[in-house]
Amino acid sequence: MNTHKISPDRSINIFHCLMEMNDLSIHQELEEFLKSENRSEKLTAIHCSALAYMLQMSEEVLDELDLTKYNTTVEGRQRLIPAVRNCKKARLSGCGLSWIHYELLASALKSNPSHLRELDLSENYLQDFGLKLLAAGLKSPHCRLESLKLTSRHLISFLMSRLRELDLSDNNLQDSGVEHLSHGLENPKCKLVTLRLSLCKLSAMSCDFLALALTSNPSHLRELDLSKNKIQDSGVKRLSTALESLCCKLDTLRQRQSDRTEESSVILQRPF
Repeated sequence: MNTHKISPDRSINIFHCLMEMNDLSIHQELEEFLKSENRSEKLTAIHCSALAYMLQMSEEVLDELDLTKYNTTVEGRQRLIPAVRNCKKARLSGCGLSWIHYELLASALKSNPSHLRELDLSENYLQDFGLKLLAAGLKSPHCRLESLKLTSRHLISFLMSRLRELDLSDNNLQDSGVEHLSHGLENPKCKLVTLRLSLCKLSAMSCDFLALALTSNPSHLRELDLSKNKIQDSGVKRLSTALESLCCKLDTLRQRQSDRTEESSVILQRPF
Protein backbone atom coordinates (compact mmCIF):
# COMPACT_ATOMS: atom_id res chain seq x y z
CA MET A 1 0.00 0.00 0.00
CA ASN A 2 1.29 3.46 -0.91
CA THR A 3 0.78 5.39 2.32
CA HIS A 4 1.51 8.72 0.63
CA LYS A 5 -1.88 8.46 -1.12
CA ILE A 6 -3.84 7.91 2.10
CA SER A 7 -5.51 11.01 3.48
CA PRO A 8 -4.71 11.93 7.11
CA ASP A 9 -8.33 11.35 8.14
CA ARG A 10 -8.37 7.88 6.56
CA SER A 11 -5.18 7.01 8.43
CA ILE A 12 -6.89 8.02 11.66
CA ASN A 13 -9.88 5.80 10.80
CA ILE A 14 -7.50 2.86 10.37
CA PHE A 15 -6.08 3.53 13.82
CA HIS A 16 -9.61 3.78 15.23
CA CYS A 17 -10.35 0.30 13.83
CA LEU A 18 -7.26 -1.04 15.57
CA MET A 19 -8.49 0.46 18.84
CA GLU A 20 -11.86 -1.26 18.44
CA MET A 21 -9.99 -4.52 17.83
CA ASN A 22 -8.23 -3.95 21.17
CA ASP A 23 -4.85 -3.50 19.50
CA LEU A 24 -3.56 -0.91 21.98
CA SER A 25 0.16 -1.27 21.34
CA ILE A 26 0.57 2.00 19.41
CA HIS A 27 -1.70 3.84 21.85
CA GLN A 28 0.42 2.70 24.79
CA GLU A 29 3.64 3.72 23.04
CA LEU A 30 2.29 7.20 22.45
CA GLU A 31 1.05 7.58 26.00
CA GLU A 32 4.62 6.91 27.13
CA PHE A 33 5.89 9.41 24.53
CA LEU A 34 3.53 12.14 25.76
CA LYS A 35 4.49 11.54 29.39
CA SER A 36 8.21 11.68 28.60
CA GLU A 37 10.08 14.98 28.87
CA ASN A 38 12.35 13.85 26.04
CA ARG A 39 10.48 14.36 22.74
CA SER A 40 13.50 13.72 20.51
CA GLU A 41 12.38 10.17 19.65
CA LYS A 42 11.50 9.90 15.98
CA LEU A 43 7.86 9.17 15.24
CA THR A 44 6.74 7.06 12.30
CA ALA A 45 3.84 8.13 10.07
CA ILE A 46 1.66 5.53 11.83
CA HIS A 47 2.54 6.99 15.21
CA CYS A 48 1.61 10.45 13.93
CA SER A 49 -1.81 9.25 12.75
CA ALA A 50 -2.42 7.72 16.15
CA LEU A 51 -1.24 10.86 17.92
CA ALA A 52 -3.56 13.01 15.79
CA TYR A 53 -6.44 10.74 16.81
CA MET A 54 -5.56 11.04 20.50
CA LEU A 55 -5.24 14.84 20.32
CA GLN A 56 -8.58 15.13 18.52
CA MET A 57 -10.36 12.95 21.04
CA SER A 58 -8.89 14.75 24.05
CA GLU A 59 -11.41 16.65 26.18
CA GLU A 60 -8.80 19.37 26.67
CA VAL A 61 -8.29 21.79 23.77
CA LEU A 62 -4.61 21.90 22.81
CA ASP A 63 -3.11 25.37 23.21
CA GLU A 64 -0.65 24.99 20.32
CA LEU A 65 0.10 22.43 17.62
CA ASP A 66 3.58 23.17 16.25
CA LEU A 67 4.53 20.50 13.72
CA THR A 68 8.18 21.60 13.65
CA LYS A 69 8.58 20.31 17.21
CA TYR A 70 7.91 16.71 16.21
CA ASN A 71 10.83 14.58 15.05
CA THR A 72 9.26 12.90 12.06
CA THR A 73 9.10 12.97 8.26
CA VAL A 74 7.10 15.40 6.12
CA GLU A 75 4.48 12.67 5.73
CA GLY A 76 4.40 12.28 9.50
CA ARG A 77 3.75 15.99 10.00
CA GLN A 78 0.98 15.86 7.42
CA ARG A 79 -0.61 12.97 9.33
CA LEU A 80 -0.80 15.24 12.40
CA ILE A 81 -2.79 17.96 10.63
CA PRO A 82 -6.29 16.65 11.60
CA ALA A 83 -5.42 17.59 15.19
CA VAL A 84 -5.97 21.26 14.23
CA ARG A 85 -9.65 20.61 14.89
CA ASN A 86 -8.88 20.58 18.61
CA CYS A 87 -6.27 23.33 19.05
CA LYS A 88 -6.13 27.12 19.40
CA LYS A 89 -2.88 27.77 17.52
CA ALA A 90 -1.58 25.73 14.58
CA ARG A 91 1.89 26.20 13.13
CA LEU A 92 2.10 24.27 9.86
CA SER A 93 5.09 26.03 8.29
CA GLY A 94 6.81 24.19 5.43
CA CYS A 95 4.67 21.05 5.53
CA GLY A 96 4.05 20.64 1.79
CA LEU A 97 0.31 21.10 2.07
CA SER A 98 -1.95 19.78 -0.70
CA TRP A 99 -5.68 20.20 -1.38
CA ILE A 100 -6.41 17.35 1.04
CA HIS A 101 -4.79 19.30 3.88
CA TYR A 102 -6.52 22.56 2.95
CA GLU A 103 -9.82 20.66 3.05
CA LEU A 104 -8.95 19.58 6.59
CA LEU A 105 -8.14 23.17 7.58
CA ALA A 106 -11.39 24.44 6.06
CA SER A 107 -13.25 21.74 7.98
CA ALA A 108 -11.57 22.87 11.21
CA LEU A 109 -12.60 26.49 10.55
CA LYS A 110 -16.21 25.44 9.85
CA SER A 111 -16.58 23.06 12.79
CA ASN A 112 -18.94 23.92 15.63
CA PRO A 113 -17.34 24.87 17.88
CA SER A 114 -14.21 26.03 16.04
CA HIS A 115 -11.26 26.46 18.43
CA LEU A 116 -8.65 27.72 15.96
CA ARG A 117 -7.51 31.31 16.61
CA GLU A 118 -4.06 31.46 14.98
CA LEU A 119 -2.90 29.69 11.81
CA ASP A 120 0.63 29.76 10.36
CA LEU A 121 0.83 28.42 6.79
CA SER A 122 4.12 30.08 5.82
CA GLU A 123 6.50 28.30 3.45
CA ASN A 124 3.69 26.35 1.82
CA TYR A 125 2.68 26.64 -1.83
CA LEU A 126 -0.82 28.09 -1.74
CA GLN A 127 -2.54 27.48 -5.06
CA ASP A 128 -6.00 28.65 -6.12
CA PHE A 129 -7.68 25.58 -4.64
CA GLY A 130 -6.07 26.35 -1.28
CA LEU A 131 -7.31 29.93 -1.39
CA LYS A 132 -10.86 28.86 -2.26
CA LEU A 133 -10.99 26.25 0.51
CA LEU A 134 -9.62 28.66 3.12
CA ALA A 135 -12.01 31.36 1.94
CA ALA A 136 -14.94 29.00 2.41
CA GLY A 137 -13.74 28.19 5.91
CA LEU A 138 -13.31 31.84 6.85
CA LYS A 139 -16.81 32.67 5.66
CA SER A 140 -18.33 30.13 8.04
CA PRO A 141 -20.31 31.66 10.93
CA HIS A 142 -18.45 29.29 13.25
CA CYS A 143 -14.97 30.52 12.23
CA ARG A 144 -13.11 32.36 15.01
CA LEU A 145 -9.71 32.72 13.33
CA GLU A 146 -7.98 35.98 14.27
CA SER A 147 -4.43 35.60 12.92
CA LEU A 148 -3.27 34.13 9.60
CA LYS A 149 0.32 33.94 8.35
CA LEU A 150 1.02 33.09 4.72
CA THR A 151 3.99 32.98 2.40
CA SER A 152 2.40 33.25 -0.98
CA ARG A 153 2.33 35.68 -3.86
CA HIS A 154 -1.39 35.06 -4.21
CA LEU A 155 -3.43 38.02 -2.99
CA ILE A 156 -6.08 37.26 -0.44
CA SER A 157 -7.98 40.48 0.11
CA PHE A 158 -11.26 38.54 0.04
CA LEU A 159 -10.16 36.52 3.06
CA MET A 160 -9.78 39.37 5.49
CA SER A 161 -13.32 40.02 6.64
CA ARG A 162 -12.96 37.96 9.83
CA LEU A 163 -9.26 38.44 10.53
CA ARG A 164 -7.68 40.76 13.09
CA GLU A 165 -4.07 40.10 12.07
CA LEU A 166 -2.56 39.31 8.67
CA ASP A 167 1.13 38.54 8.12
CA LEU A 168 2.30 38.52 4.49
CA SER A 169 5.96 39.21 5.30
CA ASP A 170 8.78 37.89 3.10
CA ASN A 171 6.75 37.88 -0.11
CA ASN A 172 7.54 39.25 -3.53
CA LEU A 173 4.37 41.28 -3.20
CA GLN A 174 5.63 44.54 -4.74
CA ASP A 175 3.59 47.71 -5.24
CA SER A 176 1.17 46.04 -7.65
CA GLY A 177 0.33 43.45 -5.01
CA VAL A 178 -0.34 46.10 -2.36
CA GLU A 179 -2.59 47.92 -4.82
CA HIS A 180 -4.74 44.80 -5.10
CA LEU A 181 -4.53 44.11 -1.37
CA SER A 182 -5.71 47.64 -0.59
CA HIS A 183 -9.05 46.83 -2.21
CA GLY A 184 -9.65 44.40 0.65
CA LEU A 185 -8.74 47.07 3.19
CA GLU A 186 -11.29 49.39 1.60
CA ASN A 187 -14.04 46.88 2.30
CA PRO A 188 -16.22 48.22 5.16
CA LYS A 189 -16.40 44.67 6.56
CA CYS A 190 -12.63 44.49 7.03
CA LYS A 191 -11.77 44.29 10.75
CA LEU A 192 -8.00 43.99 10.37
CA VAL A 193 -6.04 45.59 13.24
CA THR A 194 -2.49 44.50 12.38
CA LEU A 195 -0.98 44.16 8.89
CA ARG A 196 2.60 42.95 8.41
CA LEU A 197 4.24 43.53 5.01
CA SER A 198 7.90 43.30 5.96
CA LEU A 199 10.38 42.42 3.20
CA CYS A 200 7.85 42.61 0.36
CA LYS A 201 9.86 44.78 -2.09
CA LEU A 202 7.67 47.82 -1.61
CA SER A 203 8.34 51.46 -2.49
CA ALA A 204 6.70 54.74 -1.49
CA MET A 205 4.02 54.01 -4.08
CA SER A 206 2.62 51.29 -1.81
CA CYS A 207 2.06 53.94 0.85
CA ASP A 208 -0.16 55.83 -1.61
CA PHE A 209 -2.35 52.74 -2.05
CA LEU A 210 -2.45 52.04 1.69
CA ALA A 211 -3.21 55.66 2.57
CA LEU A 212 -6.10 55.67 0.13
CA ALA A 213 -7.47 52.48 1.66
CA LEU A 214 -7.14 53.87 5.18
CA THR A 215 -9.16 56.96 4.32
CA SER A 216 -11.85 55.38 2.12
CA ASN A 217 -13.91 53.80 4.91
CA PRO A 218 -13.75 53.64 8.72
CA SER A 219 -10.62 51.55 9.28
CA HIS A 220 -9.74 49.35 12.26
CA LEU A 221 -6.05 49.14 11.29
CA ARG A 222 -3.83 50.30 14.16
CA GLU A 223 -0.43 48.78 13.36
CA LEU A 224 1.34 48.57 9.99
CA ASP A 225 4.72 46.87 9.54
CA LEU A 226 6.57 48.01 6.42
CA SER A 227 10.07 47.22 7.67
CA LYS A 228 12.80 46.14 5.22
CA ASN A 229 11.09 47.99 2.37
CA LYS A 230 12.23 51.13 0.57
CA ILE A 231 9.24 53.30 1.41
CA GLN A 232 11.49 56.31 2.19
CA ASP A 233 10.44 59.45 4.05
CA SER A 234 7.93 60.36 1.36
CA GLY A 235 6.02 57.14 2.07
CA VAL A 236 5.91 57.85 5.81
CA LYS A 237 4.70 61.40 5.13
CA ARG A 238 1.94 60.08 2.87
CA LEU A 239 0.69 57.78 5.64
CA SER A 240 0.97 60.59 8.17
CA THR A 241 -1.21 62.76 5.93
CA ALA A 242 -3.85 60.01 5.98
CA LEU A 243 -4.29 60.68 9.70
CA GLU A 244 -6.17 63.84 8.82
CA SER A 245 -9.08 61.60 7.90
CA LEU A 246 -11.50 60.62 10.67
CA CYS A 247 -11.66 57.17 9.05
CA CYS A 248 -7.99 56.41 9.75
CA LYS A 249 -7.07 54.89 13.15
CA LEU A 250 -3.42 54.02 12.37
CA ASP A 251 -1.05 54.86 15.22
CA THR A 252 2.05 52.66 14.73
CA LEU A 253 4.25 52.23 11.67
CA ARG A 254 7.28 49.91 11.73
CA GLN A 255 9.87 50.82 9.14
CA ARG A 256 13.27 49.22 9.77
CA GLN A 257 15.14 49.54 6.47
CA SER A 258 17.49 46.51 6.76
CA ASP A 259 19.00 44.02 9.20
CA ARG A 260 21.89 46.43 9.79
CA THR A 261 19.67 49.30 10.87
CA GLU A 262 18.00 49.76 14.22
CA GLU A 263 14.35 48.82 14.65
CA SER A 264 12.22 51.92 14.23
CA SER A 265 8.62 52.24 15.32
CA VAL A 266 7.08 55.57 14.41
CA ILE A 267 4.14 56.56 16.56
CA LEU A 268 2.02 58.60 14.18
CA GLN A 269 0.59 61.69 15.85
CA ARG A 270 -2.76 63.04 14.78
CA PRO A 271 -2.84 66.67 13.71
CA PHE A 272 -5.86 67.41 15.90
